[in-house]
Amino acid sequence: MTPTDVRVDARAKAEQHLRALVGRADAELYDDQWAAIEALAVDKRRALVVQRTGWGKSAVYFVATALLREAGAGPTVIISPLLALMRNQIEAANRAGIHAVTINSTNIEEWDQINTRIQAGEVDVLLVSPERLNNPGFRDQVLPRLTETAGLLVIDEAHCISDWGHDFRPDYRRIKQMLTDLPSGIPVLATTATANERVTMDVADQLAQVVELDHRPVLVLRGSLDRESLNLAVLELKRPEQRLAWLADHLGELDGSGIIYTLTVAATKDIAEYLRDRGHNVAAYSGQTDPTERQSLEQDLLGGRLKALVATSALGMGFDATLGFVINVGAPASPVSYYQQVGRAGRGTSKATVLLLPAYEDRDVWRYFASLAFPAEQHVRATLNVLGGSDKPMSTATLETYVDLNRTRLETMLKVLDVDGAVHRVQGGWTATGQEWIYDQERYDRVAAARRDEQAAMLEYVATTTCRMRYLREQLDDPGAEDCGRCDNCGGVSIPSAISEAAVADAGERLTRPGVTIQPRKMWPTALTNLGLDLRGKIPADEAALPGRVVARLTDLGLGQALRDLFRPGAPDQEVPMALVQGVIETIRHWAPTDKPEMIVGFESRSHPLLVNSLVDGLARHLGVPVAGRVVIRDESIGSGQGSANSAQRVAALSRRYHLQAEDLAGKTVLLVDDLVVSGWSMTLAARWLRREGAAGVLPLALGSET
Repeated sequence: MTPTDVRVDARAKAEQHLRALVGRADAELYDDQWAAIEALAVDKRRALVVQRTGWGKSAVYFVATALLREAGAGPTVIISPLLALMRNQIEAANRAGIHAVTINSTNIEEWDQINTRIQAGEVDVLLVSPERLNNPGFRDQVLPRLTETAGLLVIDEAHCISDWGHDFRPDYRRIKQMLTDLPSGIPVLATTATANERVTMDVADQLAQVVELDHRPVLVLRGSLDRESLNLAVLELKRPEQRLAWLADHLGELDGSGIIYTLTVAATKDIAEYLRDRGHNVAAYSGQTDPTERQSLEQDLLGGRLKALVATSALGMGFDATLGFVINVGAPASPVSYYQQVGRAGRGTSKATVLLLPAYEDRDVWRYFASLAFPAEQHVRATLNVLGGSDKPMSTATLETYVDLNRTRLETMLKVLDVDGAVHRVQGGWTATGQEWIYDQERYDRVAAARRDEQAAMLEYVATTTCRMRYLREQLDDPGAEDCGRCDNCGGVSIPSAISEAAVADAGERLTRPGVTIQPRKMWPTALTNLGLDLRGKIPADEAALPGRVVARLTDLGLGQALRDLFRPGAPDQEVPMALVQGVIETIRHWAPTDKPEMIVGFESRSHPLLVNSLVDGLARHLGVPVAGRVVIRDESIGSGQGSANSAQRVAALSRRYHLQAEDLAGKTVLLVDDLVVSGWSMTLAARWLRREGAAGVLPLALGSET
């Protein structure tokens, strides 16, 4: 066959596979779909496809897989970021006769069987998460063989490779090394729907790091990012109870099923509970939801058995469903993130409603997540010094006793150091490589500045009077951006703003309903002996606190605002505000513990002495019980927040900072009072001291908690 005949025959076969994949006899490939498939399956090139959600990027790699497998190539390896995305892709592949499997944290018991099937040539597609690439067993035993025998490597949601991508993940940077290790001639496809020009160029440059034998450049296919089915709108409502009331009044009017996105896990639970009480069939969904339950909830949404999932961004990239609406209660931190989330709607429908209900408190959430940026240099150097001085691998839990970072930030930092070659993950923990490592402050500052610019752009999106879809497309550097004619500013959609007084009152009552249970700590942090504390294992029942209460969480939509104002940096110290006084009284009234408090012990505070003292004195008057003592500061050199980044460091710092001064506690139930619960370790240690002084029980109570 001539080269032209080969390509004509390949396209005919490709369209046969497409029809099997989508289940339609009249399906035809777009020109750019074929261009990508041709580059991969015929020319064995590398390609980057930047196309809108719903365009058919997955069809490219599944059809290319079918062609390559027919030609005798090895399995396709797809690096995919989310379990929801993996499940969708496996189902789609199997419908087309493509045998797809996944190795992830939820199917450990199947790994050996899957590896056997891969070696036997029975697997066409293997989906793995980027985190799996550095699992020691997978990295050392499975990945080298896959790299040698793969027929195609696919990097889905490839914006995650780039520092500039809105959902950058350290583990995605490992892919660059994987590209280097790939034998010549193995094609590579990177796909994303959310990449501006800077991210596109960055990803393309990374794909081109290994020069192909014939020096052909990476094929970049960038299409229009318009979503013709989406009708974008913004409705600004001043108070959180108005936003919930709008949902209660109007959710049933929206076509089909959809997603209600929130910024925090707490908000998913609060909104879902409120809407269920108002008669709506909804459920909460977040990264804290059990994996089995998450899969069941996804199927219920797909099947129309739920009106909506109230979800964090854990239900995000690649979730493939026919949804009639996406509502955001609170704005994501960038227009690019917002475009990615709203892209879940309007797939398989001619029209879908996309509504943003922004809130002033969104900025607080953005600031919190911004605070989790890459750690300061002293923390990195401390980690490298500790690892360098150890003659054996150190677990993350052990490292926490030496480095003042919480578990999440420490693990993220270690992943970056691993990719950079300064540390290595092995069975049993982490080791230092001894390789010189440079702290790139300029790079981190550039990324932080870019994030601030993105937040400003999101505020502009809310305020703009121009076309909303055009604005989002321009943020993604779409050269064809033009007015859509469908959004609220173009006059294509009108969102009702009326809300009933009954719904507002009900939502207000729900949001200001005080009292959140705080469960006592059950276990001491690992390796406290490294810090000179003989505390280990399970906390004995006779030294533990009972379940306690806070009036509200700082992240709550209702009383959370009063707490955020109270604890905002720079806010003046004051007595307990009246709204929170009522909250304390209602919390006590609804709590009704089995053993009534007979004494009160409060914490001494340097940051909020007036607040804490007024809370303790007010409780003593209200309950008619005496103040038996205080947890006082004995070491002023230990700052109030010292060690707060991780549990081991926090317990050590609090043990040195505080001391119990109380008497006549024998057989008494004590109400232990503070202003804010952050980690829970202050209450845990104070409860231990109180119990060891003879208290029969300890009931923690605070105005607020961070989570």
